[in-house]
Amino acid sequence: MSMAPWLDACPIVAILRGIRPEEVEAIGTALLAEGLGILEVPLNSPNALESIRRLHAAFGDRALVGAGTVTTEDEVAAVVRAGAKLMVTPHCSPPLVLAARARGLIACPGFFTPGEAFALLAAGADALKLFPAEAASPAVLRALLAVLPTGTAVLPVGGIGAENVAAWKTAGAAGVGVGSSLYRPGDTPAAVQQKARALREALGAA
Repeated sequence: MSMAPWLDACPIVAILRGIRPEEVEAIGTALLAEGLGILEVPLNSPNALESIRRLHAAFGDRALVGAGTVTTEDEVAAVVRAGAKLMVTPHCSPPLVLAARARGLIACPGFFTPGEAFALLAAGADALKLFPAEAASPAVLRALLAVLPTGTAVLPVGGIGAENVAAWKTAGAAGVGVGSSLYRPGDTPAAVQQKARALREALGAA
């Protein structure tokens, strides 16, 4: 299992922070309608495991359902039981990468420095989340990619929107994680679909 085919299809991870189980299927349908197939539910969302279960049940192999803000090995086990196929962390934790890989999860851990990136790759990370991207820049990403192993997939997360997504993609990002610029609690499916379409159009300029 790899993240690459999903990123090739659409290099946007939809971060659904704050989403509730009763709305995940409608929001997921809206996102898939615009080609966004990577759906991440952060674990600090209300009843996140139930949202992950519902996404997995509704979309199966049509979406890569992930769990974000994973910080413990117990959470790794719980998200696997809920049906997640992708683990995203906010921080550098090689042990969590090892735990995720041992359970068959795609691992996309967070990092900010070259040292963290190399430690996570050594642990078997499939991709790397550059976080918080607001504190970096596309130029920083280009510098990181110059020293990381060829083909390393780096996904900036934080402060990404239609206004700057093309700059990150041009700098070499394999994908981007988009949260509040795509979904905020209370958004209707139609609003989310419209924002997803704007992101896809902005990426087309890259």
